[in-house]
Amino acid sequence: MEKAYGDIDLTLLSRLSDVHAIGGCEKYVSRIVKDYMTEFCDDISYDNSGSLICLKKGKEDGPKIMISSHMDEVGFIVRHIDEQGFIFLMPIGGWWGHVMPSQKMVITTSTDEQIIGIIGSRAPHGMNEKDRNTVINPLDLYLDLGVSNDLEVSELGIEIGDMVTPATEFFVMNNPNYLCGKAWDDRICVGVLIEVARALKETHTDANVYFVASTQEEVGIRGARTATHTIKPDIAIALDVTTSLDTPLDKGNVALGNGVILSFLDSLTMAHKGLYDVMKTVAVDNKLDVNYDFMVDGGTDACNIHKAMEGVPTMTLSIPTRYMHSPTLLIHRKDYSQTITLLSEFCSKLDNEMLIGIKESII
Repeated sequence: MEKAYGDIDLTLLSRLSDVHAIGGCEKYVSRIVKDYMTEFCDDISYDNSGSLICLKKGKEDGPKIMISSHMDEVGFIVRHIDEQGFIFLMPIGGWWGHVMPSQKMVITTSTDEQIIGIIGSRAPHGMNEKDRNTVINPLDLYLDLGVSNDLEVSELGIEIGDMVTPATEFFVMNNPNYLCGKAWDDRICVGVLIEVARALKETHTDANVYFVASTQEEVGIRGARTATHTIKPDIAIALDVTTSLDTPLDKGNVALGNGVILSFLDSLTMAHKGLYDVMKTVAVDNKLDVNYDFMVDGGTDACNIHKAMEGVPTMTLSIPTRYMHSPTLLIHRKDYSQTITLLSEFCSKLDNEMLIGIKESII
């Protein structure tokens, strides 16, 4: 069996994975991030969208770099409660109905009580072929709380609009490099933010590094936009996951355990070529394993960052995950560790001369 790669804070990853927070409820994550960042950063603030902005100061006239990872996970809210006490759901973010039946879920009430339920499913006995082969529409999903009626639901304190998220808990797989949890999209990259801040704590940087734990990415890439206008960065890096294609269901070059991934493009953003080239050079110079991503569906915080103001040179660094937008996801320690190394080295090297070179490379 392989040895565990890198020196990784598993307690941090467990906390980030297990906490429940869909778009609009990110405070449960930002409180954790703030606990860590208070030790590593010089200034901490929030914008009016709830994005947490943590600054490690460099030179007064040094370049401003924004590194953004979103805190929200895909989930649901309570849409309707019928007389029998069944809870009907509204998806918050993209779900494939196929992955949901029989899953254990958590309702978080307005008083922060957590109530367990199970997504309803049908036994195959007596089902016709069409029904067996039809994926359930997420709007048809319901949660069974094991109660008799809607009065008992009310007694539990559950209301329309309450957050619903998977009840998956973090654990290390049989090979210690494989880590299982929910919400790796994008909490694994929130972990990268914290670890890069930790790595830079005692390092002099010309750059003023803004670590942004952003809100509402899964419902429209919203928090990154407001944070960008608050910071007005000179350059930006979005951190997000990408689909691992190393399973019997998906075949491709993106795989767990191959190291850092430079995202050349997704459906909403093309990497700034000058920034991309410098990032690749830093990766090679540090003997990291370089891989590439071309994601034709979906996007990251980079979408709204790079279009802000006069334009911000931006790219995405990706971490592959299996089973994205499901209750249970897998990531690999090597990809996480090497991404931290790459970003820490880039931030330590960025100065005004490098920034000018990046900007002028495309003209």
